[in-house]
Amino acid sequence: MIPLIKLFASDLDGTLFNVLHETDRAILRSLGRVLAAGRHVALATGRAVHHGRELGFGELPLETVSGNGAFIRDADGALLREVPIDQATLEELLVGFPSCCFTCVDAELTLVRGTREQYAAGYVPSRGPAGRLVAWRQRHRPPAADQLFDRTNTDVLARRTCKVNCRTADPGVKRELAAFVAEHADTLVNASFDGDLFELTNARVNKGEAVSWLAAQLGTAEEEVAVYGDGGNDLAMLERFSHSYATSGASEAAKRAAGGVIGSCVLHAVPRHMLATVRREEPLA
Repeated sequence: MIPLIKLFASDLDGTLFNVLHETDRAILRSLGRVLAAGRHVALATGRAVHHGRELGFGELPLETVSGNGAFIRDADGALLREVPIDQATLEELLVGFPSCCFTCVDAELTLVRGTREQYAAGYVPSRGPAGRLVAWRQRHRPPAADQLFDRTNTDVLARRTCKVNCRTADPGVKRELAAFVAEHADTLVNASFDGDLFELTNARVNKGEAVSWLAAQLGTAEEEVAVYGDGGNDLAMLERFSHSYATSGASEAAKRAAGGVIGSCVLHAVPRHMLATVRREEPLA
């Protein structure tokens, strides 16, 4: 007997979100129906998220797997698990790259080792009108209440940092950062969705492991989980689960890792697929 899908976990940008990288009525309506059918939906993202309402999901009871799996929260936003970066490795990174505008994320705060202007300058528009609009929004969006700029190494090391982001288009800096990660592969990993962004976490952190951990907490087997993604930080998740799907605009690596390729986020492929799965299974429930 084919198991029911009890947990749906999805990446956001290029996957669950629409082409403008945000929610809309069609997405919210579909997720509401999936939840009403007694299923769980988790947001699996590289972003730092405390609750779905921060990203336009209102009061929908969504679990969150954020920081590429460094943080797991329940549907009320309560922290279930965090996995900090090794302190010695973090200190070596901060000292070794003094000019990098690192964004250091813990369970409560985001500390930026740089100015607001340096942080915003890292958002380079991707191709097309939508990409330019998203970059403009990021540059002009007011900082969140939990986002602090001009922080020092001491500020960062005083907290339980679980994820470090760094945006750079400098080929030399990228080579040096990649070499640093390779030298510290036992404690550090980079799982990024594009080549100019480093998303550094504890080496044992990834979306696949985190979604599996969340499923176990919900009493759900891995074969009862469906996952969706489109980029490099989704590969471990897409490879791990038998019910895994990439969007049509996903990277070639994501498409190879997934069990199937569905439509585009422009056409709400992911929420439509979730809802269709529930409707197909309802007679068997």
